[in-house]
Amino acid sequence: MKNKLTGNLVLKIGSVLFAAILWLLVTNINDPATSSKFSNIPVVIQNADAITSQGKVYEILDETDIIDSVTVVAPRSIIDTISKENVVAVADMNDLTSLNTISIRLSTNKYNDRLDSITGNIDSVKLNIEDKQSISLALRATYTGSVGDGYMVGDVTTEQNLVRVSGAESIVSRINKAEVSVAVTGFTSDIGTVEEIKLYDANDVEIPKTNLTLNISTVRVNVEILATKEVPLNFSVMGTPADGYRATGVVSSTPASVVLAGKGSMLKNISSLDIPDTSLDIAGLTENLVTTINVGEYLPGNVELGDKKFDGNVAVTVYIEPVIARNFIVSKDYISILNMPEGYEGEVSTFENEFPIQVIGLSADVNSINGDEIRGTVDIADLRERGIIEEVEEGYWDVPLSFNLPENVGLRENVTVRLNIREKE
Repeated sequence: MKNKLTGNLVLKIGSVLFAAILWLLVTNINDPATSSKFSNIPVVIQNADAITSQGKVYEILDETDIIDSVTVVAPRSIIDTISKENVVAVADMNDLTSLNTISIRLSTNKYNDRLDSITGNIDSVKLNIEDKQSISLALRATYTGSVGDGYMVGDVTTEQNLVRVSGAESIVSRINKAEVSVAVTGFTSDIGTVEEIKLYDANDVEIPKTNLTLNISTVRVNVEILATKEVPLNFSVMGTPADGYRATGVVSSTPASVVLAGKGSMLKNISSLDIPDTSLDIAGLTENLVTTINVGEYLPGNVELGDKKFDGNVAVTVYIEPVIARNFIVSKDYISILNMPEGYEGEVSTFENEFPIQVIGLSADVNSINGDEIRGTVDIADLRERGIIEEVEEGYWDVPLSFNLPENVGLRENVTVRLNIREKE
């Protein structure tokens, strides 16, 4: 019996091998092995918390998380069913080497056990691993461009004023500021928009956010657009200079006008910026008052200075001069009586036909007087109003004489004449 089982053993083994070879031949003839290449296969990073849980961050170098080319070898019947989406590339952080590389495992999510081979042009992911750093930055809002003529940019505000940035220490330590910018060219009304947050180093070079994490990447920005208007400065003065001195009435300033900014409805009723007299007190002074006033303190509500380079300080001069005296001779013939009641007539008597008067005032005013044009008057209505003459009746009165002098010129001493009133015959 044993001989029957073993006698044809060699023949049996040979039959099995022949059958296997024949099957392979048939298979290869009917379903031959072939290959297919797939491009740009992303590598999935697994267990990243193996790094991040240690307070570190990683950066993938040289774009090694993308495999340029993956070659799959399998029977044609398998290859025909596989697409790029079926190719899986995985790198596990738990496999991190001392060289900061992770080997890539390639497979397919279907018929993986039927593949002859699967290979990529790279076999590992390269990493840069650093300590993690986080900072909080004040969010600065700016603008670019120029608004329409007659307008300016007012407040530029963001709805959130802080941004938190995390990432590799070598990158985060370079960040100097966080900023959003709004283009305002041509605008004449308020702007509300959402803008991207950008990061800059100390040299104003933008820092890419590729490997950084921001708690917000965009923010809403509100830009106030204000109308502008140039108006003169108007100063009031208080106090009286020392005896023998007067204010000329001239107040100069540098600048003499300012640009105001606000809503058009506010500016339309403003024709000047008025500075109250409490800022300019000339009491007892014998020379010009020269001072600096910050006109920004006197702006109307909801109005601001329209030149952001101007700090509001204005150099102000109140001009004060000594008074001068000048003598004139007035003829008695140049004295007239005004407002004499009907039925009466009057005559002014003086000791001489001509008499001197001395006028005082600022030089410009006094020197403008032509002595030949000086006239004296006795105004009965004025004398009655002042109570110097209560009732007009015959008699003699000593009354003050008025002269047609310029407004800011007066007599050093009043001139009194005798007025004779009598009834007409």
